[in-house]
Amino acid sequence: MQLGDRVRLGLAVGVAKTVTAIVKSLRLGAASVLPGEISRRLHPRLLPLLFTQVSKGVILIVGTNGKTTTSLLLRTILEDQGYRVTHNASGANLINGLITALLANTNLTGKLTADYAILEVDENILPLVLKDCQPQYIVGLNLFRDQLDRYGEVDTISQRWQKAIHPLPKDTVIVLNADDPTLSYLGQQLEQKVVYFGLNEPQLYLEAIPHAVDSIYCPACGHLLDYQGVYLSHLGDYSCPSCGFSKSKTAVNSQEWSQILIGVYNKYNTLAAGLLAQEIGIDTNSIFETIKNFKAAFGRAEELDVEGKHVRILLSKNPVGMNETIRAVNDIKKAQKSSVTLLVLNDRIPDGTDVSWIWDVDTEELVKLGGTLVVSGDRVYDMALRLDYSKSEQDNHVELIVKEDLQDAIATALECSPQDETLHILPTYSAMLEVREILVGRKIL
Repeated sequence: MQLGDRVRLGLAVGVAKTVTAIVKSLRLGAASVLPGEISRRLHPRLLPLLFTQVSKGVILIVGTNGKTTTSLLLRTILEDQGYRVTHNASGANLINGLITALLANTNLTGKLTADYAILEVDENILPLVLKDCQPQYIVGLNLFRDQLDRYGEVDTISQRWQKAIHPLPKDTVIVLNADDPTLSYLGQQLEQKVVYFGLNEPQLYLEAIPHAVDSIYCPACGHLLDYQGVYLSHLGDYSCPSCGFSKSKTAVNSQEWSQILIGVYNKYNTLAAGLLAQEIGIDTNSIFETIKNFKAAFGRAEELDVEGKHVRILLSKNPVGMNETIRAVNDIKKAQKSSVTLLVLNDRIPDGTDVSWIWDVDTEELVKLGGTLVVSGDRVYDMALRLDYSKSEQDNHVELIVKEDLQDAIATALECSPQDETLHILPTYSAMLEVREILVGRKIL
């Protein structure tokens, strides 16, 4: 590295660390984005430079749902084995957030000390990251509709992923969800090493394909896929009766894997993190031991004790995600007491400004079991209207409470929750951050 480059690097790192210290000292947030933005302006090639300094490998976790939980589980597995890991744990998954996370492990000269970097990456920016960076591992979790005002359809994203991955070295390891037809087909087109995870548990099949389904047509020929069963949305066991395309063979038997977090979607997250850990060389028993003691990431089935009552936060930011959280909540309601649910709908940039997706959610399933539903958020009346339309003549035992003020909504939901029950909170992304700040008294981002 030439003297001029070293000076620019040192300046970028110094400024980033100064900004981080100022933001944290003033309690303005976690400083997870701004330091990266400023340092990138001072040194535009900072991200690829940091990538090359990670001693054992950079791991990118991409997909619509499950990135944060999978990343944290994988990090915990690696750290339990003594590895030094840098990770964008705050969930800031755009370019500036990635840079900030990596800079946190550098010294003042810009030297990075980490065995692995686990970076949760927004599905829309993966091609931008791969343009001048070469990770050793990529994990593709799923592709669902999410913020169509920004991203577009899943096929478009998959095509962009394939084009971006194609030039990577052939020894790059790609871990993909075989139950997602789009990702299974993507893997079959790649020349890199591709390994697959997925479920082989027919007892977990849904009774019918849900309304919020995205990719039930063959990605090879466009014919309607023949599903033996679906686990969630379009994820399941399938084949194409027209061209012969079918689900890729998985490298793990999901029936042998336990999980500590609720929901079928978390079984996928567990398998993804575990399979990647196996590819790194960690033995299965060690992976299982970590899974057994794993705690959820903030807002993702996170459990808190508030005012002597038990609270569980389940991030719900798109049709598939909310359908699965409703499914998990209903399973709990059937097994044990849980009569109060708080839903918080925002329409800010991190959430997606188009909230029409709530009409693709099967909220009828939530209303059907009754109880108290408290609604809040920027689009509180949109959500209240959706829930009201979900009622049938038999659902008169549902109490719907509308609260414009989020703090008031949380207080009301806590007050309505009996001491021996769990209050479930289903917020969109920015709403989740607000909910946590109210409950625990500090910001995440």
